[in-house]
Amino acid sequence: MATPSPSPDAAPSSAIRLLLVDDHPLVRDGLRARLQAVPGFEVVGEASNAEEAHAQLGALQPTLVLMDVGMKGVNGIDLTSALLVREPALLVLMLSMYDNPEYVQRALQAGARGYVLKDSPASEIIAAIEAVAGGGTFLSPAVSRRLFRNQAPRPMLSSRECEILAALARGLSSKHIAREMDVSVRTVEAHRQNIKRKLLLEGQAELIKYAVEHAGKLG
Repeated sequence: MATPSPSPDAAPSSAIRLLLVDDHPLVRDGLRARLQAVPGFEVVGEASNAEEAHAQLGALQPTLVLMDVGMKGVNGIDLTSALLVREPALLVLMLSMYDNPEYVQRALQAGARGYVLKDSPASEIIAAIEAVAGGGTFLSPAVSRRLFRNQAPRPMLSSRECEILAALARGLSSKHIAREMDVSVRTVEAHRQNIKRKLLLEGQAELIKYAVEHAGKLG
């Protein structure tokens, strides 16, 4: 008796099982549509935050997680560390809009196997997934150039954010900074939150520590 042929829509058993972790639904939709069309890829699930990612990891057992860096709540770098504690064999590829070498270094230290920019061509993202799934590593060419350039990384902060960091390094409170800059305390607090988000810092202690350590570069 003949064995039934597999459905042409069925993913092969050796497919690379992908979990998309990004807090922007449109980004996930675009990735799913593009990657699901690649032979050998199977997008098995999506997550918009750390809680969903942990739940999907256990339920879906993905081969590789395509991880956003700058998510709200738990950022992608810290989430990578947490997921790898649970599943050390899990492969993580960072997909980010930030090419800051500091982010790249922290992501690789957390256990990510690659780092690709969101504005990269689809062919580059596909090549990155294949390289990481094959046991290798992958960095976008633009990321590699910045990472290995012989100059100190400069965080992508506005001039006002740099002023506030410099003031924090001098030990000023938000109230004193607001008075000095002639703005509201609420404005200063909003800038502080933006700085923490951009630099992937957790809590006020890390913010002050960063400000003090980089005080000489903020001018």
